[in-house]
Amino acid sequence: MLKKILFILGIISLGLGCLGIFLPLLPTTPFLLLSAYCFSKSSEKFHAYLLENRIFGQYIRDYQEKKGITLKNKIFAILLLVVSITFSLTRISSSHLKIFLIAVLIGVSYHILKLKTLK
Repeated sequence: MLKKILFILGIISLGLGCLGIFLPLLPTTPFLLLSAYCFSKSSEKFHAYLLENRIFGQYIRDYQEKKGITLKNKIFAILLLVVSITFSLTRISSSHLKIFLIAVLIGVSYHILKLKTLK
C-alpha cells in the first residue's frame, strides 16, 4: 500500500515539476527531487527513467549524490527565481503574500548559493 501511495505521489510531483518549467511560481526542482525519492521507494523503472532523463536527469543525480550544481545553473536558477518573483510581486496586492514571496526568494537563493559549485 505504501509503495502505491509513493508511486502516485511521485507521478503527481513529476507532473507539478514539469508544469513548473513553464509556470513562474511553481518550483521545478523540489518536485523533481520529491519524484526521484518517491520513485526510489516505489518503482525502480520510473526512478531509472527519471535519473536517465536527458533534460533533468544529470541535475537530479548531481544533487542526490551531493556533488552540487554548475555555476551556470546557479546563476540561471537565481536569475529565473528573481525574475519570476519580481513579476509576481508586481501583480499581487496582499502584503502578507509579498512578504512570503520575498522570504521564499531569500531562502531558495541561500540554499542554491550554499550548494557546492561544480566545474
